[in-house]
Amino acid sequence: MSQVNIDAYFERIAFSGSIAPTLETLQQLHALHPAAIPFENLDPLLGVPVRLELKNLEQKLLFDRRGGYCFEHNLLFKALLESLDFPVKALAARVYWGDEETEERPLSHMALLVDVGGTSYLADVGFGGMTLTAPLRLRADVEQQTPHGTFRLVGGTPDWRLEVQLGETWKLLYRFDLEERTLADYQAMNDLTSADPHFSEHLNVARAEKGRRLALRDTRFRVYPLEGPEETRELTSLVELREALSGAFGIVLPQTERLDQVLETVLAKGTS
Repeated sequence: MSQVNIDAYFERIAFSGSIAPTLETLQQLHALHPAAIPFENLDPLLGVPVRLELKNLEQKLLFDRRGGYCFEHNLLFKALLESLDFPVKALAARVYWGDEETEERPLSHMALLVDVGGTSYLADVGFGGMTLTAPLRLRADVEQQTPHGTFRLVGGTPDWRLEVQLGETWKLLYRFDLEERTLADYQAMNDLTSADPHFSEHLNVARAEKGRRLALRDTRFRVYPLEGPEETRELTSLVELREALSGAFGIVLPQTERLDQVLETVLAKGTS
């Protein structure tokens, strides 16, 4: 990919720290990205093609102040890290979050392997409501604390598993190996993912800001504080839905007549 617009990226995520390719820099960028740039699937809902070329990613996520899903987030993050001289390998994963591990799932998610001083870290700024907010050292069976929860990596010969701790239980998010993938690989996955009903028929939005996670699935708006009970609210009007998208999630909504039509359809179906 071409060189990313570093100044525009830093302005978007409000980053002003050191750009040396150190673990501290990676940690700061990894925390700021999902706080500033939301996960959202408005384009698949609107029937708009999701473009993965860097110029399209910059326009949408940086200048138009939109969000995107995994391929958009992690391709942009990869370009930024490479511009700062981090060695980065692009990976693919099979998603199991919310499903039983009863059958092999297709490759449908993107993650990154970042080298910092000879040590490998898993980075992923685009996994919806469970997006990592810190890189994880690629080391098996070690609990790793992040600003938004405890995670661990399991396995590694060659199949790795990313798991999150929820209460006393560990839940599988996805499985991956260390085979390097290409933009053509992601474009093929993207074609399938953008047409999947999870993204083409349901509204999915998330953001991991300081102290809490925000998530919107169709009309159900949830706030997950790091401490205290979950807050849930049903959005029942077009005004409430638009206000949540532009306010809580910080999305500059696309200027198209179809947006309200699509959101009205979401409201009519309710939470599912």
